Amino acid sequence: MDPLSEVLRSVRLTGGLFLDACFTAPWSVLAQITPQNCSPLLPLPAQIIGYHFVVEGSLHISVEGEPGITVGPGEVVLLPRNDAHTVASGPGLQPVQVRELIKVKQDGGLDRIVHGGGGAGTRMMCGFLASEELYNPLIAALPRLLKLDVRTGLSRDWIESSMRLAASELAEARLASSPLLSRLSELLLVEAVRNYASALDDRESGWLKGLSDPQIGRALALIHQRIAAPWSAEGLAREVALSRSAFVNRFTALVGLPPIRYLTQWRLRTAQLHLKETNKTVSQLAHLVGYESDEAFSRAFKREFGLPPAQWRQQARSGAA
Repeated sequence: MDPLSEVLRSVRLTGGLFLDACFTAPWSVLAQITPQNCSPLLPLPAQIIGYHFVVEGSLHISVEGEPGITVGPGEVVLLPRNDAHTVASGPGLQPVQVRELIKVKQDGGLDRIVHGGGGAGTRMMCGFLASEELYNPLIAALPRLLKLDVRTGLSRDWIESSMRLAASELAEARLASSPLLSRLSELLLVEAVRNYASALDDRESGWLKGLSDPQIGRALALIHQRIAAPWSAEGLAREVALSRSAFVNRFTALVGLPPIRYLTQWRLRTAQLHLKETNKTVSQLAHLVGYESDEAFSRAFKREFGLPPAQWRQQARSGAA
């Protein structure tokens, strides 16, 4: 398994389809995927990645503050941050709220939309990837819109045939939540991220550049799969068959941080989000992210964020942090 797939697997993503939409020009809708769209697969997701697969026709999609893009037949557009977005037959049209158009299927099949002015048609399927994890640097490193042509890439035959199966069996309730669709949703993200990472400038550093390197990508996958493991630079170097010095130098050049500094930041960032979003105790979080004692965890957290964990939680929940 490649490092990108390993990292995604460590996030424990669940995917599926929830909407079959048919539009005729002119049309424009304002949309955002909600936790209800992910139910019953994942009732309370902490992260949602939405995607739209264009079966026929084309669409224009945009998020506030950025230029829109056109998506044609056989292409998928992903929204890694689940931003509110406008989907339309073209730019500049006044959108309506998509929730006002949805026809809920009473037999358990996919919800449907049929809407528009009677012109050129567009059909798309809407899906999601969701996770109970609070944060992952892969998602944070991605742009707000990410387009993939499923007719290209290493997995094009499998993706395209699976999408055609979905398009022909949308009325089947089992399809929306099948293991096939969950795996397909994950694979769409893997392919889109791989294409995006390969197009980055060679002079750039960062998480995605590190992930695209076989040895450093494998090290990143190990760190994310086993965040509490007692990793050292030497131990990670052995796992990826590099000398310690070669590993540290390559990791730092690609990711922009030495490996143990990156590990520390990842642990503390994970703990920070749990402090804000969960009721785990400081002791539980110290164990969760790999610290041997509450005191060591609290010292590291204060160095990074300026406050001890309990005080940071209190201020974060009051809106002051």
